[in-house]
Amino acid sequence: MKQRTISILGSTGSIGTQSIDVCRMQGYRVAALTADKSVEKLEAQARLLLPEVVAMRDEESAADLAVRLADTGVRVLAGEAGVCECAALPQCDTVVNAIVGLAGLKPTLEACKAGKRLALANKETLVSGGDLVKRTAKANGAEILPVDSEHSAIFQCLEAAPPSRALKRIILTASGGPFFGKTRDELRDVTCAEALKHPNWAMGAKITVDSATMFNKGLELIEAVRLFDVTPDQVKVVVHRESILHSAVEFDDNAVIAQLGLPDMRIPIQYAITYPERVPSPTAALDLAALGKMTFFEPDNETFPCLSLCAEAVREGGLRPCAVNAANEVVNLAFRQARVRFLDIPALIRAAADRVPNSGADSLDAILDADAQARAYANESIGG
Repeated sequence: MKQRTISILGSTGSIGTQSIDVCRMQGYRVAALTADKSVEKLEAQARLLLPEVVAMRDEESAADLAVRLADTGVRVLAGEAGVCECAALPQCDTVVNAIVGLAGLKPTLEACKAGKRLALANKETLVSGGDLVKRTAKANGAEILPVDSEHSAIFQCLEAAPPSRALKRIILTASGGPFFGKTRDELRDVTCAEALKHPNWAMGAKITVDSATMFNKGLELIEAVRLFDVTPDQVKVVVHRESILHSAVEFDDNAVIAQLGLPDMRIPIQYAITYPERVPSPTAALDLAALGKMTFFEPDNETFPCLSLCAEAVREGGLRPCAVNAANEVVNLAFRQARVRFLDIPALIRAAADRVPNSGADSLDAILDADAQARAYANESIGG
């Protein structure tokens, strides 16, 4: 097995900490770690792994960390520039991007420019700047391997495709989140604490709320369109409550190939790092007899309209997905701060995104400008 040297961006979050688990089990060298403001967590990780460099996006936090790590020899960088330097570190061949939100876009581009293997968990990167990212990766010989369990599953299933590809459609599974089966009336007064009780996955707060609204599945629909060069109509979302069948592909002869496994993110993280090799995993084996059954349902787009909102955005194209994503980041945070109600989320996202003029998402400046506009309009609507 090829030995890899890893940079983990967003190392203190759920995906980042699980990436560290994988690297430690496989004996990979972790040469760089980054975080936003979690000084104590990053200090503990740095002392455990002794990377060559760490970076904190928040500059005050970076100054604090530098004092804490003064006895270690670990170099501490600050700000977005520091995170980007870790993404392009010459001695790293693989970059795990587990940053949440559009803050992951510039580091993604830097990793691509440096020709890295990019294990990408930051779905907003492809949602907002997919064409730019793919163009940059191709021009510099970078690889993009998906870390999302669903997109990793699709990637693995497509390895069975013939030279002609013969792909009919992608079957993208969704857990349905904590509110599956509830009516709008039942959702009228739900709290953030209730939204954070995901039935299957242990994830960060932002993505867990996105799962509750089904916005996360909308982002994944857009990501699938970008990653696998399909139309939105070729992506079929199906609610699968058990989160065992992570996604599937259907070929022209109507044969369907699926990837199954326990709901543990270390499986797709590891595969993105070790591809094309498979190595022993820190996760438990799947016991189908113990599982007993798997269930599947159509999504409820009337109760959870965020999925349809994202599908409309990718059909419209251009900067529309970027605007929708940016508005959601603001509204999602406002819900977690108890400033908006759960059922108000889709309308607030749509209202803000509708005010952003649409054009081609062909430059970083255009993407960042649309993102800033959508955030400003969303904050204005919320009253923030």
